[in-house]
Amino acid sequence: MRLLMVSGDRQVTIGERGPFHSMQREFSRHFERIDVLCPRPPGPVRVRTIHDNVHFHPAECSRWGMVGYIARRGRELIAAHGHGLIVSHDYGWFYNGRGSARLARATGVPYLSELHHVPGHPIAADLGERVEYALARAYVGWAGSRAAAFRVVNGGEMPALLARWGVSPERVLVLPSLYIDLDVFRPAEELAAEQDLCVVGRLVGNKGLDRLLDALALCEERGRRLTALVVGKGPLEAALRSRAERLGLSSRVRFVRWVDSPADLASLYRASRVAVCASTCEGGPRVTVEAMACGTPVVSTPVGMMGELLADGEAGLLCGFDVESLADALLAVLDDEERRLAMGERAARIAERFEYSRAVGVYAEGIKALAGGDGS
Repeated sequence: MRLLMVSGDRQVTIGERGPFHSMQREFSRHFERIDVLCPRPPGPVRVRTIHDNVHFHPAECSRWGMVGYIARRGRELIAAHGHGLIVSHDYGWFYNGRGSARLARATGVPYLSELHHVPGHPIAADLGERVEYALARAYVGWAGSRAAAFRVVNGGEMPALLARWGVSPERVLVLPSLYIDLDVFRPAEELAAEQDLCVVGRLVGNKGLDRLLDALALCEERGRRLTALVVGKGPLEAALRSRAERLGLSSRVRFVRWVDSPADLASLYRASRVAVCASTCEGGPRVTVEAMACGTPVVSTPVGMMGELLADGEAGLLCGFDVESLADALLAVLDDEERRLAMGERAARIAERFEYSRAVGVYAEGIKALAGGDGS
């Protein structure tokens, strides 16, 4: 079976080896050929091939021209290679889904709409997320009669949301997008903690990093001076650094914009006593399960899969979307070292279900079943 994917990920086209590149290493073994349409990168526009049979086709146009580009270039690729399914990663202004729907109508090849998460669900961080939530609802209503099915990556939040929006359960595929390389993300034999907590992700509003800093200040008011590592970059970096300084946390909160490899990231998880997700909306998130695979317990808001993975309190703790409950959960984990270590062991066992090749295989077989293909 040959697959056409429509993605917003440009990392591969600029030479970066992020999660999408890593996923394709195993994913590509399940298909004869994969073509990926993606937005224009900075710099030269050229087809890039990875893993021998995955071909990235960056657009020559801006994002505003993506709907037409997807329909035009997609028709050319389908005519040349005979793809059996279009998989569209849908978000934002839904250029990908709109272009994929047009392409499906023109070629007769069905398209699968992937909704990894909906900004503003369950909580909107700002006005922008409320607008994005409204756009997502409008898109799902529009795509309901056009998409073959919707893929979601968690079994709690998203199926219930789509049901409220009128999508029948049989048209929702729950196929997690957590593909963890357990050879890289694994517990350490022995490693002294370098910081009490770490948080990894883009420095944007929905990550809740302002509340995390406030929670650290509250912990200090309660007599517990915690150290933290923030890994990521984004538009709120300067504001967060200033907030840390105002709260008197500058000496205990380190900011690292980028790490060079997954192995380096795994070392940071292992050097942290707890990993934190304070987000208001997520699909996975991947970073918390990577940390769990490293034997690091997690404190998280009930977003994405975390409400399912931490429900029993054995691998970490859930907290609310407020500063006080976040501080309470952090202290509950960090003030009991025996319990924290037991949580880390349990977290690593839970993460085993997302082992890279097995999890990618489940995804590949799920979409092949939708297309009625056997991968040959």
